[in-house]
Amino acid sequence: MTAAVTAQAVPEPTTRRRRRKSRAYPIFRVVVLTTTVLLFIAPLMWMLVASFKTNVDIYDSSKTFVFTPTMDNYSNVLGRNNYFDFIFNSFWVALWSTVFSLILGVPAAYAMSRFSMNRSAMVVLMARIIPGVSLLVPWYFIFANMRLVGGFAVLILSHMFVALPLIVYIMMSFFDSLPTELEDAAQVDGLTPIGAFLRISLPLSVPGLATAGILSFIFSWNNFMFALVLAGASTKTLPVAIFNFVSYASIDWGGLMAASVVVTVPIMVIALFTQKYIVAGLTAGATKG
Repeated sequence: MTAAVTAQAVPEPTTRRRRRKSRAYPIFRVVVLTTTVLLFIAPLMWMLVASFKTNVDIYDSSKTFVFTPTMDNYSNVLGRNNYFDFIFNSFWVALWSTVFSLILGVPAAYAMSRFSMNRSAMVVLMARIIPGVSLLVPWYFIFANMRLVGGFAVLILSHMFVALPLIVYIMMSFFDSLPTELEDAAQVDGLTPIGAFLRISLPLSVPGLATAGILSFIFSWNNFMFALVLAGASTKTLPVAIFNFVSYASIDWGGLMAASVVVTVPIMVIALFTQKYIVAGLTAGATKG
């Protein structure tokens, strides 16, 4: 009888340890996630709050949270500095660089996927690996001789240099996940290989197209380096225009933060409403079959 009671009592410490571990893990997970979110959100919140402050209030640590809000920074950005023109320039360049990259990149990705063109894929990857800053001087020399510097065409072409490899690699993994039997069946029914691509593979790849297009647009919208060297006064994009608030003697922190909010908010809205398409497109090519 005593041995039976002892045998039943032995597992109790192990059970308690397991319960403690099962309770500790959710708490640890919440603490880690909360800390990570706060680390990412804190700079954005400071930027948003500072955009409603004067420069004097920004430098005054006693007015970190308690201050009199002002809209002068936004009126200065959107009114006197004609930032609507810069917003249009950024949107125009991002739109057409994404469209042209999709037109060229999707068929290229399909061909590389279906014909196992691994060497060609490596060449495309090299364009992605090369630092963009190393190309600025050759580009400027070439485009200056072609009298394209300062126009929208040179900005669109330079943004396509990075967007195109990104689109090709995203779509290659997506086409790899599509079964070839569907295209074979379409060709048996009378479609040509191009017709099977346009009517079968392309409609099925809409999540991948959405992912590639959104990421390409975001890259182009945020790009600063290419536009700094290749843009003109009438084609200056929004990231470059932000530097109008930085001078040799001082920095207009209020205006700089307001302009940063204007740059960031459209991208955050796009990411918020399209995150499910981005996740679906990126995970669709993770498995085959």
